[in-house]
Amino acid sequence: MNRNMEQDQAFLEVVVKAVVNNPNDVKVTRTVDERGVLLTLDINPSDMGYVIGRQGQTARAIRTLLKIVGAKNNARVNLKINEPEGGRGPARPAVVRNDEVDTSAVDNLDI
Repeated sequence: MNRNMEQDQAFLEVVVKAVVNNPNDVKVTRTVDERGVLLTLDINPSDMGYVIGRQGQTARAIRTLLKIVGAKNNARVNLKINEPEGGRGPARPAVVRNDEVDTSAVDNLDI
């Protein structure tokens, strides 16, 4: 790890580079103000799904771990993930689930 890099920034870089397909495109910028530390993440647009995860689970987990790393160093750490140029692209259609739903408990219900 780069000795000039703060622990939170180095941690984020290692985690994200391990998750994405284009680790050389990962760039973490660290700024500090009165509200705490802000880590801004830039990645290859094709890797956005890997970093965000299903329903934001991966991004949420990374943010939680960053808060812990920050707390160890008495710092409030926030993560901003920059959207790639051109925004998110076309909206994805809602996921349609064809799972069978068990309605036996209410099948003979008289209302």
